[in-house]
Amino acid sequence: MAARKQPRPTRDVGVRVYDFLDYRAYLRAYYEAAKRSRPSFSFRLFSKLAGLRSPNFLKLVMDGERNLGPESIERFADALGLGAPEAEFFGDLVAFSQAETIADKNRAFERIAASRRFRQARRIDGELFLYLSHWYNPAIRELAARDDFQEDPRWIAGQLLPRITPSEAAEAMKLLLSLGLLVRDDASGRVLRGEPTLTTEHEVRSLGAAAFHRQMLERAAQSIDVVPREQRDLCALTVCVSAETAAVVKQRIHEFREALTELCDSDAHGRVVYQLNVQWFPLSLSKEDGKS
Repeated sequence: MAARKQPRPTRDVGVRVYDFLDYRAYLRAYYEAAKRSRPSFSFRLFSKLAGLRSPNFLKLVMDGERNLGPESIERFADALGLGAPEAEFFGDLVAFSQAETIADKNRAFERIAASRRFRQARRIDGELFLYLSHWYNPAIRELAARDDFQEDPRWIAGQLLPRITPSEAAEAMKLLLSLGLLVRDDASGRVLRGEPTLTTEHEVRSLGAAAFHRQMLERAAQSIDVVPREQRDLCALTVCVSAETAAVVKQRIHEFREALTELCDSDAHGRVVYQLNVQWFPLSLSKEDGKS
């Protein structure tokens, strides 16, 4: 974001942008708090502070009827009284919410996840959250199972698809060792996969898991173009079933995944790190959901 002028001296209403992942929810919370603090506060006044022509633009954005562009992001940040770090974070929230591709959404989330103030506001364990937020961390952990594994960031970076930077590989190794996901054998000095017990709050798991799945979906899409057909298996099934059958399918997917995990864990001669993604989700409303 370009250098900004000093924000307008707006009144602090006690709503912090770092407490939110949804920028529209932040705007709604800000408006409600501002209205309680200053009854004369209105959509029209906000538009005036932001230098906007439409007196109702804030409401349209809050309701999801309009998006924010680069110029309006800066105008909103100014009217909200955000300093430079907060304004940049607000811009990342907008980019995350309005991203048109998985890749863009992932890049925005990585910037959000890297914000120390965001993690502090959410009471998120920084290291564990970062582990869940980067697809290559579990890939590197599994790569360590190879008998020719080299604890060299350049070697590690060159083994992954898509490639990462040596600095990212070095940071990942540091993180994995600190979490006990990789351990150093005292006798040989080699790095091996560890078996730690990781526990965290539900929100951390949900945020991290969502980021992980988005990134792996992006990897799956890229594999169509970069991985030979004989080395991958992509398929799709579209069916119409009852809620009861949908639940049975979900349970069988769980059983299938557990069986494959046991099979793969018993393989002592791993050479290639694979990723299995299984998605089961509705493409239509149910009769109950569709009722007006």
